[in-house]
Amino acid sequence: MEVTNMSDKGVRIEEDTIGPVEIPASALWGPQTERSRNNFPTGQFMPLPIIKALLQIKKAAAQSNTEEGALSQEKGDLIVKAIDSLLSLSDEDLRKDFPLKVYQTGSGTQTNMNVNEVVAHRAAQIDSNVDILPNDDVNHGQSSNDIFPTAMNITASEAIQKLEESAQHLIDELKIKQETYWRTVKIGRTHLQDATPLTFGQEVSGWVSMVEHDLSYLKGLDGTLLELAMGGTAVGTGLNAAPHFADDIAERMSKVYGLKFTADTNKFDGLAAHSGLNVVHGAMKTLAADLMKIANDVRFLASGPRAGYDELNIPANEPGSSIMPGKVNPTQAEAVTMAAVRVMGNDVVVDMAASQGNFEMNVYKPVLIDAFLESADLLAGTMTGFADKMIHGLTVNADRMTELVAQSLMTVTALSPHIGYHDSAKIAQAADRAGTTLREAAIKSGKVTAEQFDKWVDPLKMTNIDSARS
Repeated sequence: MEVTNMSDKGVRIEEDTIGPVEIPASALWGPQTERSRNNFPTGQFMPLPIIKALLQIKKAAAQSNTEEGALSQEKGDLIVKAIDSLLSLSDEDLRKDFPLKVYQTGSGTQTNMNVNEVVAHRAAQIDSNVDILPNDDVNHGQSSNDIFPTAMNITASEAIQKLEESAQHLIDELKIKQETYWRTVKIGRTHLQDATPLTFGQEVSGWVSMVEHDLSYLKGLDGTLLELAMGGTAVGTGLNAAPHFADDIAERMSKVYGLKFTADTNKFDGLAAHSGLNVVHGAMKTLAADLMKIANDVRFLASGPRAGYDELNIPANEPGSSIMPGKVNPTQAEAVTMAAVRVMGNDVVVDMAASQGNFEMNVYKPVLIDAFLESADLLAGTMTGFADKMIHGLTVNADRMTELVAQSLMTVTALSPHIGYHDSAKIAQAADRAGTTLREAAIKSGKVTAEQFDKWVDPLKMTNIDSARS
């Protein structure tokens, strides 16, 4: 690296293949990073998990290249030492050296070079007697075209593992409520109208099953994210990579992340398409849709407390209003549903981005992985908050549930097998018109005695609770 020091002006000058570039004197990055920093200043920063994955890949590459004799022991050791020092930094300190944005080149080349340049400069700080070059040494045997998608799948796999843990945590919390309220009868609702009774435990069991299915969909797709594009280099042919380089990287990454990555993949697919990320994000969208339904059910059933359903009591985590004293809002439900909306929007981004494989290269990689990681992080975080700060402290208003069951006209369904659908409907309509209870209307009709009504219309029996255990 040719460097001209102009510390009196707060800058140094380095040259790349295009020409000289002024760089902040204290910055660890080089000319290609500086060009990108100025050419693409808009949007959010490249996610740090991508940066950390690239650093881990380059560490593995240096070790592999050293063992293959493609890099001297001295250089290999220094690159590893430089990377280890970077990986030991806090996120806040690490970000200082990686200032590039998501909205840059669609291959992620500039972020790859950002990593190469920072590692090279950090190596120079450690030992200035060994000349480490960003392209020839740190990037040896690699191309942005295969290393960036490799980092994408690694970070996506890691993010999905955390999401799956969050989903299981929510399932565990919901199951506690399912068990606690298995025999607590409430009125069912279909089309937003009264329906036949069920228990709250049965209702929760439906929520449990939804998230369990969503978790199984995610787990069933885990393998597709473990396929690494590493070794494809520029267009998938593996030009300039050692024969066992890709397999060695995959093995080393497996040890670092505790996942079974493989490089036994079609590299042309790995560079040009991101179908695995697309299909997994689709499963995340499905989870988001179910979380939207569950959170909506909870907040509507807890609505009130005096002018709503008021069947559930939600924890008072914070004041709900700046003007209405004592108000409590279902904020955790609001957070998880907002996250769900974002994930649904991100699914469009991922879907469109995954479709943009121009010949041998998909050129929407940064925005694709940024949207994917945001979705996984949002769902994992808000789902954990929903489980811990809403579901965990959720209780039922049993008196209100009993009251609504007693007021409902749809328990008349239990009379239908005994007196027929037509006469049962007349009883329900008569009770509605007169504003009386169903029991009063049934006895007045002459079709049912008080003893028969009490025997046939048993809300708990109507739930089939003893045969409906899931």
